[in-house]
Amino acid sequence: MAKRLLDCFASDIAKFTKADLLSSIAKSEGRVLAAETIGTVMPMLADVTNAEFAAAMGADILLLNMFDVNKPIINGLKCDNSADTVRELKRLTGRVIGINLEPVPENAATETAPMWAITDGRRATAENAIKAADMGVNMILLTGNPGMGVTNEAILSALRNLHEAVGERVVLAAGKMHASGALRGAKPILTADEVKQFVAAGADILLVPAPGTVPGMTQEAAKQLADAAHENGALAMTTIGTSQEGADTQTIRSIALMCKMAGADIHHIGDTGYGGVALPENITAYSVAIRGIRHTYHRMAASVNR
Repeated sequence: MAKRLLDCFASDIAKFTKADLLSSIAKSEGRVLAAETIGTVMPMLADVTNAEFAAAMGADILLLNMFDVNKPIINGLKCDNSADTVRELKRLTGRVIGINLEPVPENAATETAPMWAITDGRRATAENAIKAADMGVNMILLTGNPGMGVTNEAILSALRNLHEAVGERVVLAAGKMHASGALRGAKPILTADEVKQFVAAGADILLVPAPGTVPGMTQEAAKQLADAAHENGALAMTTIGTSQEGADTQTIRSIALMCKMAGADIHHIGDTGYGGVALPENITAYSVAIRGIRHTYHRMAASVNR
């Protein structure tokens, strides 16, 4: 039987099935931290990956944004065979590894900086999901980067396809961190009814913007979405995807506690404090806010050889 994730060592995580991982997260009662990083930029520590840096600061789950399954690049990582990139990162960090795949419509009028431009290996297709699973990815997030025009309808369609392709092998998460260029006027980014549809289509985890990160996302609004996820048998992940991962530590602590009160099972902190990773001190501050010094230092100090 899987232990709480916050108590697990690398050897425990290495043996996890999909069901073990979901159970381990749920048992942690809102004390799991996911840090998103970008591997295609210069690492903050030059010859140490941003993912390793985030792990060292207390993250339990490492999410790789901009990860192309056809051309896997994590700068700072030495790996002779690109197909082993994820497995090597797991060896170095002992962490759960997830990636983002984006259901960007083929003819979408994207409004984004060149660095976010979609590539074939980052699209949310069944083929890419199978490649990711074969590489050792534990979790796939269906969401959209800034300005990519990803709609909830596109996420729902992709979710059905990915669930059929890899639903027994990989945890599937779906939702929005921000509008992703698909503004809906007065309608919220995500509704409780859409949460229900996502779960029915195969989502194990629902992404919800953290309170205070997008206009109108109050603690109560986030709680309603988290409640909808729980009522339909899924977990909830609150997300900071609006560059507030680069705010001061007091702001991070405030967001963390609001997310805890809203019902988050997983707390996500984004990748652009600077380009590629949250401010390191904010990863640790977030961890301390949701689970205290003891569990934070346990995660930071435990050797990957345990």
